[in-house]
Amino acid sequence: MELLKCEGVRKVYGKGDSQTEALRGIDLTVCRGEFVAIVGTSGSGKSTLLHILGGVERPTDGKVIIDGTDLSGLNQTQAAIFRRRKVGLIYQFYNLIPTLTVEKNIQMPLTLDKKKPNQEYFDQVVRSLGMEEKLSALPNQLSGGQQQRVAIARSLIYRPALLLADEPTGNLDQKNTREIIDLLKLSNRSLGQTILLITHDENVALQADRVITLEDGRIIGDERREVKTLSAHA
Repeated sequence: MELLKCEGVRKVYGKGDSQTEALRGIDLTVCRGEFVAIVGTSGSGKSTLLHILGGVERPTDGKVIIDGTDLSGLNQTQAAIFRRRKVGLIYQFYNLIPTLTVEKNIQMPLTLDKKKPNQEYFDQVVRSLGMEEKLSALPNQLSGGQQQRVAIARSLIYRPALLLADEPTGNLDQKNTREIIDLLKLSNRSLGQTILLITHDENVALQADRVITLEDGRIIGDERREVKTLSAHA
C-alpha cells in the first residue's frame, strides 16, 4: 500500500547565475512498511530530499504526498503540525532538551499537543530500545548511543506514518552504529514502521530492504535486495 509519493520534485536554490538545482525531477514511491536507504555522494541531493519529505522545505516544483496528504497544500503552521504527528525525524545530532529527563524528551511531541502517551505503547517503545532504566536521567548522563536511542523513541512516540533518519549513525562508533541500525530494523519489523534512511555508509545502507542511489539531484539506481547482517568491521 502506497504511503509516500513524489512526483517531479525539483528544488532550486538561488537565482540567475548563482542558481543551483539540488533536485532534478524526483519520482519516488514508498510503500507502507518498507525500510529504504538513500545513498549518494555529498551534494547529490540526499538531505534536500529528506527536508522536503519532512515538510521542512518546500519543493520548487512537483508534489509530495504522505499518507494521503499533499504537503503543498499545507501552510507553515499546518506543515509543522503534520510533521510532528505524521513524520518522525532522526538526525546525526540528537537535539534532546538538556534540562528534561529521558522520559519527558521522549514524550515531547505529545506534550506539545497536550496529549498523554498510550502507556502500553510507550512501555513497548522504551523496552524495545533498552531505555527502561534511564527514564529519569538527563541527556548529559547518557552515552552518544543512548542519546540516539532517546531520539529514536521520541520520533516513534506519535506512531508516525513515516520515519526519516538523516545520517543517524554518523556521530557514533562501530558498536553503537550496529546497535542503532538493529533498533531501526526492529522498529520496522515489530512496529511496522516505514523508514527512509539517508546515509553515506554502504554497510549501513545494505541493512535496508531497498537502496535508492542519488547523483546530481536524480535517482540513478533503485534496488530491492536481501538484507545482510551488519559486519562487525563496518
